[in-house]
Amino acid sequence: MTQDHLTPDDLAALIALRRDLHRHPELSGQEGRTAARIAALLSDLGADDLVTGLGGHGVAGVFAGARPGPTVLLRCELDALPIAETGTPDWVSTVPGTAHLCGHDGHMVTMLAVARMLSRARPARGRVVCMFQPAEEDGTGAIAVCADPAYGALTPDWAFALHNEPDLPRGTAHVPVGLASAPSVGLRLDLTGTEAHACAPETGLSPAAAMARLMAELPALSGGRFPMADYRLVTLCHARLGDAAFGIAPGRAEVLVTARTTSDASLAELVATIRALAERVAHDAGLALAITEHDAFLAGVNHPDAARILHSAASAAGIATQTGVPLRASEDFGRFGHDCPAAMLLLGAGPGPALHNPDYDFDDALIAPGAALLISAARAALTQGQSHEDRALTD
Repeated sequence: MTQDHLTPDDLAALIALRRDLHRHPELSGQEGRTAARIAALLSDLGADDLVTGLGGHGVAGVFAGARPGPTVLLRCELDALPIAETGTPDWVSTVPGTAHLCGHDGHMVTMLAVARMLSRARPARGRVVCMFQPAEEDGTGAIAVCADPAYGALTPDWAFALHNEPDLPRGTAHVPVGLASAPSVGLRLDLTGTEAHACAPETGLSPAAAMARLMAELPALSGGRFPMADYRLVTLCHARLGDAAFGIAPGRAEVLVTARTTSDASLAELVATIRALAERVAHDAGLALAITEHDAFLAGVNHPDAARILHSAASAAGIATQTGVPLRASEDFGRFGHDCPAAMLLLGAGPGPALHNPDYDFDDALIAPGAALLISAARAALTQGQSHEDRALTD
């Protein structure tokens, strides 16, 4: 038995922990209880360094080798979703309207499984950073972590992550090369005119026609086929006109859309097009317009060298691997790829409810293969050349 192994007792404890985390979900930016619990567990495992409060409630446990070498960052997520759970497991969420419906509870426990193995066998050189990142679901977490001054001491030479994926065959690893997850951003368009009595709407200025025009013309900006470079998707997510009252002709409207492409540059172009269209429609109707951006995600791009390490790690763990296709969904792990070669893999969960569905629940059988994959990737990356600090000294 190697030290990179989880015993039946390990797995039983990890599954129990995963289910308890599922019972107590916390939303993006509110993960204080979860973070404190993770920090205590990493401390119990003897992490050589423990950093808390990263970019909000982020936690990093560092496991260091005896000799200098590269830094490998393994990242998971802390936050849950603002969705009411309709599934009925014994460990159903106890927080109304909030639930772990993306598998972040399972990702955390998979990372803790890696930390257990590292606590038993430190790397020979370099160090592994087990990062528990806040606020992934709204796209603010990775950017905030990387902007935190404390992150400078953790800056990695390699970064890896995994995400469970119910649409893929159970237990298989899919590692795209290049684009791994689409960039996206939400835009809120607020149109303001003047309210009037419903008996005399001509005395006011209604945004109804402009809102209807935007609802038709914004989705029409979509085109191309994913994941080709010309792919554009504008999704109408919400629209509201005035107040729910029969005596008032509306003076306000709001339209929420999500824009999605296959690169950060093309997303910026699409956002500019959306803004120009909204400004034209508002101007034609004589309305005031305010535009705000929300839930912004950078493109996730798998570096070919990092992707090769994940492929090899899957083979070493006895897991079937495929190149796979990128996600149309967004994932903020892409920010870590701005600092170093990075890659994310999708671990197939087989048939079942999709991510973000109200009856979704993480498959506990993915903990062991997920941990085996990550620990194998970390140990392989630690053998790859110098650290960024060593390179800086020799440049």
